Amino acid sequence: MDNWCRKLVCAGTAAVTAAGLLAGCGSKEIPLKAKEDVQISFENVSVHDPSIVEFEDTYYIFGSHLAGAKSTDLMNWEMIGDGVRKMNPIIPDALNTMPDVFDWAQSNTLWAPDVFQLEDGKFYMYYCACEGSSPRSCLGLAVSDKVEGPYEDLGIFLRSGMTSEPSEDGDVYDATVQPNVVDPCIFYDTEGRLWMMYGSYSGGIFILELDKATGLPLEPGYGKKILGANHLRIEAAFIEYNPQTEYYYLFLSFGGLDSTGAYNIRVCRSKTPDGPYYDSTGTDMIECAGDPGTYFDDRKAEQYGVKLMGNYKWTWHEGENGEDRRGLVSPGHNSTLYDEETGKYFIIFHTRFEGLGEQHEVRVHQMFFNEAGWPVIAPYRYVGETIGQYGEKDVAGTYKLVKHGRQITTKLKESVDIILESNGKVTGAYEGSWELKDGNRLTLTLGDEVYQGVFCKQYDEFGLKYVMGFTALSEDGVAVWGSGLAALDSLD
Repeated sequence: MDNWCRKLVCAGTAAVTAAGLLAGCGSKEIPLKAKEDVQISFENVSVHDPSIVEFEDTYYIFGSHLAGAKSTDLMNWEMIGDGVRKMNPIIPDALNTMPDVFDWAQSNTLWAPDVFQLEDGKFYMYYCACEGSSPRSCLGLAVSDKVEGPYEDLGIFLRSGMTSEPSEDGDVYDATVQPNVVDPCIFYDTEGRLWMMYGSYSGGIFILELDKATGLPLEPGYGKKILGANHLRIEAAFIEYNPQTEYYYLFLSFGGLDSTGAYNIRVCRSKTPDGPYYDSTGTDMIECAGDPGTYFDDRKAEQYGVKLMGNYKWTWHEGENGEDRRGLVSPGHNSTLYDEETGKYFIIFHTRFEGLGEQHEVRVHQMFFNEAGWPVIAPYRYVGETIGQYGEKDVAGTYKLVKHGRQITTKLKESVDIILESNGKVTGAYEGSWELKDGNRLTLTLGDEVYQGVFCKQYDEFGLKYVMGFTALSEDGVAVWGSGLAALDSLD
């Protein structure tokens, strides 16, 4: 038997037994390895809280600690600058040129910016600084003629965490109901109005309308609350509008950002930029708030929003490449991108890794929208793949299945094995049924849960092979990913 193929039988080691049971006794050989290892190179970067902007066929990401990088293919990244230091070209010598910012925030660094090009053609960096252990924070604005900088500071325009002076709303600051002013996201609505979604732990996520000429708030105060109160761990708001569905999608990160914080990406949507926003169960996200007197109540928070991804790991099967693969930990603080030229949607986020502590890197996955109009994330990072038209023979077979669940948990969701039988049944770790429609749309029933999503060929970077993949979402807001076990000849 060729060394790139392995006969899956109904006996043997645990891994082989599981896969053999799914494939059925007497089934055809499943090529667990490609005839030749598929080697696709990546140039990875560490940019925490990456916010993406596209300009002149180049993608730029900006993140915390004045980190920035660029790429022409979303796979290979080149650092532009990193660190609040004198020689950083993005904002040179920020500590000395922006003393009011650091004095107010009682900090020596900057967090999660958003770079946005206004109608004057200039690039505006909405930056934030925060004390870290409290909501004493500020949002400021810097401007540049070039996307890479250097950016010139225009000063602070919003503050939080006051102790001895009135808040931006004019009353005594209350961290349980008023925002921690961090994590700005700037966007135009369909009528050309300019908005900033922002906020974090403490009082929640807020939205402010901005002046299109200056980029500054039109009115004083914190604006309108979208969700949150009483210190729920929710932050990193980002808006993507889909003209096909006519919804504004609000992406959020729930949980804590570090390797033990269980960061996870969620989404809700609205027909109007300032809400109300709803999750897939029809729940108004304004109800997403902690109970009075509580802090970081993840059990309360996890009831809200559509969870798109959390900690996960693709299990290894004997005969595959990638025995020493690592799971992804605390993926979050995403931005998104719609590429008009290709019609593709992308989600860009940072992630940590199983066993590597706080080490983190940027990842880019393609994103699709299911029949119900909800985003679903491709299981593997982007390598230029395009969703195709497939027949039942193309998609039937054995899959590793990751079920992300709704929990905010540090536990890795490890894949289990299922088979999409040619007769439309699902067997293995879950039983149910499946259906292919319109060449790539999937309806998957596992027990009592119905998931809607898509099939798309992907690159399994652990197995060094091309595989059929799927991604789908239930009405209850639970995401499932599938990674085909069989090696394919190409992405076509």
